[in-house]
Amino acid sequence: MSNKQRFLSSVVVLMMIACSNNPELVKEMTNSNTTIAALDENLGLNREAKQLVFRIFAPSVEDVSLVLFERYDDASGKNIPMQMKPNGVWEISITPEDATKYYGYTTSGAEGKIIPDPYSRAVVRQNNFHYPSKTVILPEDEFDWNGDTFTSAELGDLVILEAHLRDMTVHTSSGANLKGSYTGFVEKDQAGGLAHLKDMGYNAIEFLPLQEFGNIEIDYKNPDLTTWNDWNPYENNHWGYMTSFFFAPEIYYGSDGVNTRGAWIGQDGRAVNEMKTMVRELHKEGISVIMDVVYNHVSQYDESPFKLIDKSYYFRLDEQGNYRSNSGCGNDFKTENPMSRKLIVESLVYWMKEYHIDGFRFDLATMIDMETVDAITEATQAVNPKVILIGEPWGGGGYNPAELADHGWASWNDHFRNSIKGRNHQNEDYGFIFGKLWDGNNLEHYKKLMRGYLQDEGGHFRYPVQSVNYLESHDDNTLGDFIRLALGKVGPAEKVTRDQVVKLSAEELTLHKFAALNLLVSQGPVMIAQGQTWGRAKVVANSIGIDEHAGQLDHNSYEKDDETNWLNWTEKSLNSELVDYYRGLVAIRNQYPELRNVEPGYRKFIDGGSELSFGVQMDGEQTVLVLLNADSQAPANFKLPRGEWTVLADAAIADPKGEKLLSDKAVVAPQSGLILVQ
Repeated sequence: MSNKQRFLSSVVVLMMIACSNNPELVKEMTNSNTTIAALDENLGLNREAKQLVFRIFAPSVEDVSLVLFERYDDASGKNIPMQMKPNGVWEISITPEDATKYYGYTTSGAEGKIIPDPYSRAVVRQNNFHYPSKTVILPEDEFDWNGDTFTSAELGDLVILEAHLRDMTVHTSSGANLKGSYTGFVEKDQAGGLAHLKDMGYNAIEFLPLQEFGNIEIDYKNPDLTTWNDWNPYENNHWGYMTSFFFAPEIYYGSDGVNTRGAWIGQDGRAVNEMKTMVRELHKEGISVIMDVVYNHVSQYDESPFKLIDKSYYFRLDEQGNYRSNSGCGNDFKTENPMSRKLIVESLVYWMKEYHIDGFRFDLATMIDMETVDAITEATQAVNPKVILIGEPWGGGGYNPAELADHGWASWNDHFRNSIKGRNHQNEDYGFIFGKLWDGNNLEHYKKLMRGYLQDEGGHFRYPVQSVNYLESHDDNTLGDFIRLALGKVGPAEKVTRDQVVKLSAEELTLHKFAALNLLVSQGPVMIAQGQTWGRAKVVANSIGIDEHAGQLDHNSYEKDDETNWLNWTEKSLNSELVDYYRGLVAIRNQYPELRNVEPGYRKFIDGGSELSFGVQMDGEQTVLVLLNADSQAPANFKLPRGEWTVLADAAIADPKGEKLLSDKAVVAPQSGLILVQ
């Protein structure tokens, strides 16, 4: 125990004596004192002095037994009573010779249910929404990293692809052999996966959740269940925002992963080394790996170890003892409790040390208390000073990008997204690419966005590097569908086939190119969603035959199956002109550090002569100009600084080599831009 913890323990004891006439308060303080003493414990399964040592924090239960299983589907195993220490941690040691392949815990309060270890490094699970699970006893780690460590990219230099691992290779057009898997993602000679990142020039990938999650949800319209599911006929959670185990990789993405109901998966823990291999291969190509992590709630329907061990400790409850659901996901995790915070921090450090993960995007980050935010920052930066920490700055009714920035985190900049493309097509709430100044703003607002949306200018961030600029994410309509709806190419409730909408019209292409240019010249890291570079349409597939929305454009496909979510790589070729434009813009950004410079005040602005046009000047080793014109009808005329200027990008092409030369003046076509270098 540290000196600080000893001091806090003494304070708690003195307060207990002073308040001894209040039994409930004494109980609460006793638990607090117990928790403080448990903070230094090495929980889970660890190899210590040639012993296997099992530890679980469960101060409120009367007994805990370790249960060892030879087979993954055994209903019972060898029970070994554990000893409770004064700090609420139960512990038992066995020799490696006495170990089996699987284990769990049981307590009298769990009604005979097997409780997998909250610190499980790998699990075997049966495919139903309860997800009976056991913890896999992995062999000693002998994975060969071939000298790999973290990537060296700076946050401000990142061009991030946000992607769902399975979506990237599961369609036959990907050409991958082990489709939808860690292994398949890094297979060579394919259209999807790592090959696509290399083709486009991305230097980072942000994966939707890879921690073990409940991807099978509750039965649809089953009258025998206490929860009536009339909203999810697919009985799926495709995206993964329902974490079950904070230390284990998702086994559905392993080479043995299947979603057949009733099947057991993860028997040999192979997903562990397969995910490590994927990270290693991405790092070989200089691509940073960011994990989307969910610590604001846990999986809603499975028998979570946190629910079985101590519901009141790990979850925020109402006065009746029911789970709070400000997250909208059924059970808000009590991040502010010391042992919850310990678990979160140790989980992140584990992914960094054991999987070489370069950074994290935190789902619904407003629901993580600030003391935990600071603990995360301190612990992860101690492992890698360049760790990438990005918050989704909303959730549970809160919105706190400025507070996260004050604590050192970057955030998704939804003001950039909304201002450039718009927010709601149904209200004709459109942005800059449509010739509108979003939400009553003027050009000064757009200039602030282009230099990092800083707090001292009325924005959110302390530094431009904290503004993660994007136009599309997994949430809401794709950018392609937003534009289709805005132009009336498809109605909100209209039913179409993919073939009717996937090929971009000239009008759509103009808007996409202008949006892409705005994004790739912004100051701060850039995020691009999967399929964005070809104007992806997300049409609800008629794969189950009972979805009344089949044929409509989908704005929230979290529960859908592969057929709605997967990427059809033939569409990349179909809209190759837009793909080439994005590829060129990424190459320009990567080649010219002036575009990536994140120093406050670095950018200067040029008058465009109208309320819908302006320019940005960046002086470095070379001078780079960006000229933007959102007017849908009239061109914009700019007077150029003296000298000869090479056109790197215009309304038609984007090429880091450049071709055309300009001097004195530049004419920018409607709804387009220029990138010039001297």
